[in-house]
Amino acid sequence: MANTDSEFAGDYASAGQHAPAQSRTKMMLSAGIGHFIEWFDFGLYGTLAAIIATNFFASGDPVIGLLKSFAVFGSGFLMRPLGGLFFGSMGDRLGRRKVLVTVIVITSCSTFVMGILPTWHQVGILAPVLLVITRLVQGFAAGGESSGVITYLAESAKPNRRATLTCWSENFSFMAFVCGSGLVLFLTHTLGESAMNDWGWRIPFLLAAPLGLGGLYMRRNMEDSSEFKKLKQTGKLEKSPLRKSLATSSRALLFCTGFVVVKAVSSWVLQSFMPGYLSTHLHYSKTDSYLITTLGLLSVAVCMPITGYLSDIWGRRPLMLMGCGGFILLTYPAMLVMSQGSVGTSIAAMSMLGVFVAMFNGGCGAAMVELFPTAIRYGSIAIAYNLTVAIFGGVTPLASASLISLTGDPLSPAWYVMITALISFIAVWLAKETAGKVLD
Repeated sequence: MANTDSEFAGDYASAGQHAPAQSRTKMMLSAGIGHFIEWFDFGLYGTLAAIIATNFFASGDPVIGLLKSFAVFGSGFLMRPLGGLFFGSMGDRLGRRKVLVTVIVITSCSTFVMGILPTWHQVGILAPVLLVITRLVQGFAAGGESSGVITYLAESAKPNRRATLTCWSENFSFMAFVCGSGLVLFLTHTLGESAMNDWGWRIPFLLAAPLGLGGLYMRRNMEDSSEFKKLKQTGKLEKSPLRKSLATSSRALLFCTGFVVVKAVSSWVLQSFMPGYLSTHLHYSKTDSYLITTLGLLSVAVCMPITGYLSDIWGRRPLMLMGCGGFILLTYPAMLVMSQGSVGTSIAAMSMLGVFVAMFNGGCGAAMVELFPTAIRYGSIAIAYNLTVAIFGGVTPLASASLISLTGDPLSPAWYVMITALISFIAVWLAKETAGKVLD
């Protein structure tokens, strides 16, 4: 047979038949390992925000320094909508694979550069300027990543296993966060906080170079998705997919935006806000802060394959509604538990929030894909996803830290999470069930 493994799997997926397990695994690994590297690189900044604050900003107050560091973190998200517009349109016109290869090269290079940047003590105001530039480049590339991987995996899956496969895009990103946080924990424990603050923080960023080469190799050997290849063969590719999306899919774009609100906020609260919050506001040691965060993120990675599988059985809406409901009812109690100073109970509270993340995200990727036709799918998801992430997700650490400064209440960030969960709850409640839908 002339088809490669990926083509063979795609043909089965489009026919609604079973693809061999080996082929599904190959597709998942080809897309997922690159996704892992992409988010390992992008997420490191959030994990190291407190240390970056001391190296790149002249402030004697650690809280003020952390706020400035979170502001730079948010700047990367400002570029994501532009990256989504650029790479989303490219993905619908030229193919999923080409875009995914491009974004991993850009992200890995910019992350490596971050590891060799001079600090405030070396070059003064130039240090935060260079830091912002590298974050902007990272953010631009990230605009084409998540929507591309979700689209690629969904278009390679059979209809009744779509969430089972697409949830791995989320799972690889959370495994990347776990490894990034775990590496920082290991280095802090091994080198000590003083050495970590001085130079050890550079090591995770410098790893972007070899990891990026590995991801580039995996993605260069990917086949494009079967759905895109079928569309290309029929000659029905859209010349202006973004214009077509805005003209014909405004309702779907609104639903996709509503889904992403709590998805973005909950993910970045756990990964980027919590390490600095636990050490700066709740006065845990940095080692304990990284330990709590790492195990909380691990709970997401462990539960995600289960919730993706259940989403294919029960539907998208039940799991997503349960995830939103959990955030609405239990975020404040979870943060109250963390404020008591016990590492063990804080791990339990963080892990509970991680389960809610997994519940919502397990079927969310498939639900977004099922809103749009193949010709405009990549760009449509990229528009809604990145604009929402920029508005809600990117400002999450800064908004949460600012709430504490304004109110004096260390538990006030819980209200931000709860309100965004309510927004997504309403969107999911109003949306139709799409599980099992045949694409196009």
